[in-house]
Amino acid sequence: METRIKNQVMTFFKIGGFHLRSEIAMLVVDKAKVLSDQKRKEFIDRIYSSIQNQTLETANIEKGHMLAAIRECTQGRYNEDNETVFSVINAFDVPACQYSRESKKFILKKNPKNILPSADSRSEYIRERYHTILQRILRHDLFAPNINENIKTLDNNQRKFTLKYAENLLSTSTLKEVVMLGLLSKFKEGKFYLEDPSGTIPIDLSEAKFHSGLYTEGAFVLAEGSYNDGILKVSGLGFPPPEAAASSRAYFGNLNYWGGQSSSLLKHSKSLLEFERLNFGGTIIFLSDCWLDDPKVIEKLKKLFMGFDDTPPIAIIMMGPFLKNKENISGLRRKFALLGEILDSTFSLKNETHIVLVPDIEDPNSANILPRPPLPTALVQDFMRRNKRVILATNPCRLQYCTQQIVVCRMELLKKLCRNTIKFPEEGQLADHFARTLICQGTLAPFTQLVMPTYWDFDPALSLYPLPDLIVMGDKTTDFQKIHSDCIIINTGSFPRSKFSFKLYMPGTRTIEDSQIPDDEENE
Repeated sequence: METRIKNQVMTFFKIGGFHLRSEIAMLVVDKAKVLSDQKRKEFIDRIYSSIQNQTLETANIEKGHMLAAIRECTQGRYNEDNETVFSVINAFDVPACQYSRESKKFILKKNPKNILPSADSRSEYIRERYHTILQRILRHDLFAPNINENIKTLDNNQRKFTLKYAENLLSTSTLKEVVMLGLLSKFKEGKFYLEDPSGTIPIDLSEAKFHSGLYTEGAFVLAEGSYNDGILKVSGLGFPPPEAAASSRAYFGNLNYWGGQSSSLLKHSKSLLEFERLNFGGTIIFLSDCWLDDPKVIEKLKKLFMGFDDTPPIAIIMMGPFLKNKENISGLRRKFALLGEILDSTFSLKNETHIVLVPDIEDPNSANILPRPPLPTALVQDFMRRNKRVILATNPCRLQYCTQQIVVCRMELLKKLCRNTIKFPEEGQLADHFARTLICQGTLAPFTQLVMPTYWDFDPALSLYPLPDLIVMGDKTTDFQKIHSDCIIINTGSFPRSKFSFKLYMPGTRTIEDSQIPDDEENE
């Protein structure tokens, strides 16, 4: 088959007046062999058009010419139905969806969103979180309705559970077996409560067994125990069971809940899936704490840009804070201009790689509220003038590469979870507890507004439901990588504090590679 495709490529270019050596033609064959016949013809035609646009001095096509053409065709835009190979969706552009209990599916909310909404929005976004988790639980094997509660499942030999609501408990004085989903709250010092839309129940956690995870006020939990004299005595406390993204997406249909210009969800795009296969070796780089006022960091960033100039990544995601010395805000514009000069000295990187800037809460000029707006254009206008592929993103933001969905967030989230948990885990790795908390809660903000202020109307931007392919955290703690419910969760760690290490993501294989920029002494 490869021989047939190679002959097809060489004949196509020969008719066009170009001379193509066999080994150069194989570069096209490697990309085209995974495509259907029709798509293969279109791909070869695009490669030919790209070669023509390079205005070669001779008819001989060299390896560099062909590689440039292939990169352009596999990393560029795909204009059918506004489908894009790579795009950044800012938090304020993420669609808001709500679960319809009548149709049992998610629908798009059409109400306009506002940074300063009415007071009703405060309770509405929590109610939406509750119903999103509730419909997920009711589909789970342990909670799916059954004629007889004591019938055991064939798979795990466990009996079914029936959820109780606050109104069920408030209407009786005693109930032995209770499993309730609710918001973990504390109205009085030392006294916890479970809330759902039907009421509030005091709970006793003195003898509760905590399952894995980091439990905070503002998180939704499943409490198992017995109800007596107005108090739910909890014997076991756990998180709602997670749900694989493929199962969740079935209840959205083709609704584009992720965001972007396309009217349909690009996760289902056959064309983009073919592009993804073509650019099998593509990479995305993630690094955090990019202190532009630190000469050592600037030196390492220069090495990073130069080192990847021969094989430009799809994108480099640079997370803040962009200043080590917070008092030097006025000099940040000059530092970005210097970074622009370094990037401008590259040959391929500046033309083929997207540079995405994700600000930290400490970066100017924004309130300590999530989602955080992008960096002010005035600070980076010199950088953007030199480099047209610079993108100013919100924090958090969403990335879409072909059919893959990625969430990026720069926040000290692990530290905040540990500081506010009501019971610190006694066993297991902290990274595992962290990953499970995010996946089961389905949000980046399982806290009260006092601990983590958010814009109520823009809570969907913090949502992790359905689960993305990759969640990238920029936390100063030690870097890690975990997989939970087929979702990859990574923490980049701090670029300068971790001896200038960063994460390299390969979408083609969905794998993460730990990388580091060595010191000059190590190279000698």
